[in-house]
Amino acid sequence: MTSDHRDLVLATLSQNPAVIRTRRELLARHGVTGEADASFDDIADRLAAETGFPYAMVNFTLERQHFAGLHNPPADSGLSIVGRDMDPRHGWCPHVVDRELGLPLHDVHASRLYSGNPVVDAIGITAYYGEPLIHPDTGTVLGTVCVIDQRVHELTESDGLMAIVEKAAAETMANILSR
Repeated sequence: MTSDHRDLVLATLSQNPAVIRTRRELLARHGVTGEADASFDDIADRLAAETGFPYAMVNFTLERQHFAGLHNPPADSGLSIVGRDMDPRHGWCPHVVDRELGLPLHDVHASRLYSGNPVVDAIGITAYYGEPLIHPDTGTVLGTVCVIDQRVHELTESDGLMAIVEKAAAETMANILSR
């Protein structure tokens, strides 16, 4: 299966125009503008610190993936600095949105489905842990909270890492709903 074919398979919930419209309306109702947000940056910073991962994101999936909360590694770390927007077919968050379930990938190369990804080639990501942000009244997935790393993690770490990411997702949803 080629990456292009896999991208077409992913064009479901994560890229469905009606679902994107619903996401946008729900986010707007709660005062989430889709811009960088200091409270989401704080969540991403804590998530990176708790997991030890160099990158953490609060990601809202609209026409593009937008990291309203973003933690990058220090500029002098030698690691790539990522921006706040990404193609909606790249990374693993579209899988989480479409599955409506968390996704622990201690080694993205352990599965052909997840190893052929532009993020692997662009910045060398080999581990991903993500959890959906599900609106409790509608069941609509608004986006994700995730961490990514350039090193493979032990499979035995997955439960603990996912628990941290799940906690951050719950904190993010509480933040959204309190607005």
